[in-house]
Amino acid sequence: MKISQAVGNVCTIFTSHTQQQKTEDSSDGKIIYLKDIACAIKSQVALSAFTSYKVGGAAEWYVAPDNLEALQGSLEYAKEQKLPITILGAGSNLLVSDHGLPGLVISTRHLRHSHFDPQTGQLTVGAGESIPSLAWEAAKLGWQGLEWAVGIPGTVGGAVVMNAGAHNSCIADMLVSARVLSPDGTLETLTHPQIGYGYRTSSLQTSESPTDKGYQRIVTQATFQLQPGTDPAQVLAATKQHKKHRLTTQPYNFPSCGSVFRNPTPYAAGWLIEQTGLKGYQIGKAQVALLHANFIVNRGGAKASDIFSLIRYIQQQVKERWSICLQPEVKMIGEFQTAG
Repeated sequence: MKISQAVGNVCTIFTSHTQQQKTEDSSDGKIIYLKDIACAIKSQVALSAFTSYKVGGAAEWYVAPDNLEALQGSLEYAKEQKLPITILGAGSNLLVSDHGLPGLVISTRHLRHSHFDPQTGQLTVGAGESIPSLAWEAAKLGWQGLEWAVGIPGTVGGAVVMNAGAHNSCIADMLVSARVLSPDGTLETLTHPQIGYGYRTSSLQTSESPTDKGYQRIVTQATFQLQPGTDPAQVLAATKQHKKHRLTTQPYNFPSCGSVFRNPTPYAAGWLIEQTGLKGYQIGKAQVALLHANFIVNRGGAKASDIFSLIRYIQQQVKERWSICLQPEVKMIGEFQTAG
């Protein structure tokens, strides 16, 4: 699939698609078809199937557009219906409440396309592309720069928003620009400085302005600067080594979200949790991983509330022992109750 580039830095694509729609009832709930858009908006879709934790309640409405026009139409529908919006990529750095999410959940996982430009060394990819898949593809071509990302279980869109990283590298190190869809339907290309990157954060995590409260800008594609021209065998070897390190130091035998907490300089969150004696500690079916203490794993049948309670318990215990407040790296969305 190809998405045409905007002419200049900003272009407007906002035209109404929601004046006509068709609604059908199915055994699983209602399905809405918007005029001239080839994707369906479905009601009461279980989000546990779309998160790496395998937990979470249902989305009030869910849509997975596979092109820019369908994404734009879905956004317009939500705004016209005054529905809150949640953007979902691979769901790998996410904890969704057992109560589900109100409004419209827009999944970008089907926005996939990629282009390697050998003249510039730049890789332009859709928001739904898998980061590990891109790392392998680049390695096979002999392009350096993504070896570290082979173990990042997410999509380009989420990685750009969260500034995903590993092995002392991160997305901000190589991002040239990101194309985003604003709540008013405007497509804009943002350069690296405009995104305001920090450690596991960016300005894209917040609403663009007070008038757009609840409607964040949506990453549709990104361009990365890589280094082509290396022997593919060399890049593949480095990529395989990063993958091996991940598999031997982090738990992949149970569902997880990856690292739960940010590392508080100069400490590693996993070390603090382990030294607090919490490895293996369990609430319900959620457990502090035995292999790496900064992972919480779903041992089978865990609820989001189990994981949430364990996160809060870890924070409390580390705070009492070290006077350090661990900040979650995982994004928790929906309704959660704090004990006490």
